[in-house]
Amino acid sequence: MVAGKRRRRGLGLGWGFGLAVLAIAAVAAVLLWQQRGASDRASGPSPTWRAAEPAPTGAPASRTPTFDAARQQLTALPVRGWDRTSDFQRQQFGPAWSDDVNVEFGRNGCNTRDDILRRDLKSLVVRPFTCFAQSGALTDPYTGAAIDFVRGPQTSKSVEIDHVVALADAWYKGARAWDPQRRLDFANDPRNLLAVSPKANFDKAFRDAAGWLPPNAGFRCDFVARQVEVKTAYGLWLSAKEKKAMSEVLSRC
Repeated sequence: MVAGKRRRRGLGLGWGFGLAVLAIAAVAAVLLWQQRGASDRASGPSPTWRAAEPAPTGAPASRTPTFDAARQQLTALPVRGWDRTSDFQRQQFGPAWSDDVNVEFGRNGCNTRDDILRRDLKSLVVRPFTCFAQSGALTDPYTGAAIDFVRGPQTSKSVEIDHVVALADAWYKGARAWDPQRRLDFANDPRNLLAVSPKANFDKAFRDAAGWLPPNAGFRCDFVARQVEVKTAYGLWLSAKEKKAMSEVLSRC
């Protein structure tokens, strides 16, 4: 009789232990699923504006509401000369690719460079449980060149991130008067950033539309419209030559 009670008690303990193990396993599975989902949300491609597919060289550009808006915004932008005080330094716009900003992607735990790589690269592979773009393919909007990107000490520089409105151009056309946070936001605003080839980034440098336009003529409408949008959003002004160059491009869009 006593032995039977002991057997039943042992069986009860065994069932209890088994149920506890199953409960722990279920909780662990749910936590792992949630972690993977959060990582995918943080690391996946963004619906933010991306460069349009380059149009064939010489093909007439269609008039679209986007370009109509750009033409209207262009007429409203103020025209002034360059601020000639030559004291621009990159550090005036804060640390490069800061996440501590009040623009899209800000404070998402990822640096801005990787945010833009994840947005602009196709065939994107993201390193698991990180923000890092591991590999992908880019059609450089400025030149039309195809670039294969692979993350690594010797290969990451195959793609650079360009400020569509250059930081120096912004500095001498209004940004000098901004507070540090506004300059930091500007330098990391996805509206003003594009993944491009190193050569195109170097050739463009600090120049505005009067001094440089993308060699890929099919992208010039998008490029100028993006500059107009950014300068309108941040209250920057134009030089007279810059406005003339922008107007000429947009008149054909």
